[in-house]
Amino acid sequence: MTDQRVAYELYRPVYPSPAGLITSVDAAGRPNIITLGEVFNLSIRTPVIVGIAIAPGRYSHELISASGEFVVNLPTGELLPKVLECGSFSGREVDKFAQVGLTAIPATHVKPPLIAECPVNIECRVVSVQTIGDHDLFAGEALIHHVSPAILNESGQIDPAKLSTVVIAGGHFFDLGAILTAWD
Repeated sequence: MTDQRVAYELYRPVYPSPAGLITSVDAAGRPNIITLGEVFNLSIRTPVIVGIAIAPGRYSHELISASGEFVVNLPTGELLPKVLECGSFSGREVDKFAQVGLTAIPATHVKPPLIAECPVNIECRVVSVQTIGDHDLFAGEALIHHVSPAILNESGQIDPAKLSTVVIAGGHFFDLGAILTAWD
């Protein structure tokens, strides 16, 4: 059998990637949400650094640049309509929490709120910003990782089968799949 590879469009070539709802605040404390497919781990221990990439023209880019803080909220598959709606208009003119029907709850270490409907929330403080092509990479030190008890197993560990993380691949959204094996 001969493998006949073909050249393919260079657009999000690493997949899947999680869909994240990133919260930020303006100078008056009004929250905003941006839907991103560019959410990833940069450093997994000491310190934990989470990366998000945002195009410079976006309202959230302006807010995070000014405040130096953001929260990564990981939505469930059930929230996909709200994830898509959050990404369909700018928060410059509209309160996305009210418009989409999501609940803001206070964070413990940063000003941007957590999204109550998301089972995973990661509070971050920006440690660096770097222009990478058409986006700016915000590296944020994770200050605290909140998880809903509903996604934990009997041992208190995150159960991926309960997590229902939304991922993007090939222009489509998928729910996290079945466990293949444990990785320790």
